[in-house]
Amino acid sequence: MADSVLHPRLMQFAETSGLGPSRHFGIRFDENGHFLHEPGNTVVCHLQKGSESEQAVIDLRSRYLAMPEADRLTFTPISSLYMTLFQGIIEYRRALPYWPADIPLDTPIEDMTELFCQRLAHFRAGPDFKVKVAGLRPTGLVMEGVSEADRKALIEWRNRFAALFGYRHPDHDSYVFHITFAYLVRPMSEAALLMWQAMFAEELERFNTRFQAVDLNPPAFCAFTDMKHFEELMVLRVAGVDGRDGVSLSV
Repeated sequence: MADSVLHPRLMQFAETSGLGPSRHFGIRFDENGHFLHEPGNTVVCHLQKGSESEQAVIDLRSRYLAMPEADRLTFTPISSLYMTLFQGIIEYRRALPYWPADIPLDTPIEDMTELFCQRLAHFRAGPDFKVKVAGLRPTGLVMEGVSEADRKALIEWRNRFAALFGYRHPDHDSYVFHITFAYLVRPMSEAALLMWQAMFAEELERFNTRFQAVDLNPPAFCAFTDMKHFEELMVLRVAGVDGRDGVSLSV
């Protein structure tokens, strides 16, 4: 039976042959699953509050929580559910090419956030886009553009941010969009992962039967001190919305 064979993409979460805890262990969260101080900034699209797809994502997160060995994951709050559009800088990743080459690596995070806000004042927003759930994994949802035009729009946004901020991560062109539910604290048994795998197949079909796209807020530049809250500092209007593009201060 197909369900008796664990897919290779899930093997990284297995205690027998996986990669161990998340690479963020000890930096982003501790052995008890408590989130640690890790300041930085980022550009994200939060879920559209009150939308049917938001509630469906929340319900799906609840399904995760009810699964065997879910206690081996540490879950972020519902209020922090978002899709990252472009990775900002972060306290414990002060190295090239994760940092603008023209800015000293010891610049305080608060100063970097202010600098990025200044640069974003001259930002030209990218085109509108829609995203869908393309896959499920223990840590959350894999997202992708609904159409080829949407996928190109996502690339355009990322390229504009890279040019404005002055850096490109090694995975800039291969970045996998996602909505994080949790981080792996302890690897899982293969028996549990087989049950997760069956759940993923069921829930992916159920979700995509109901929703062709997930409703997201416009991209926003955010600051954070840990993974529990992302404060919107500047909302980046989508080109063509109300005949405008550019940025606006979050209220």
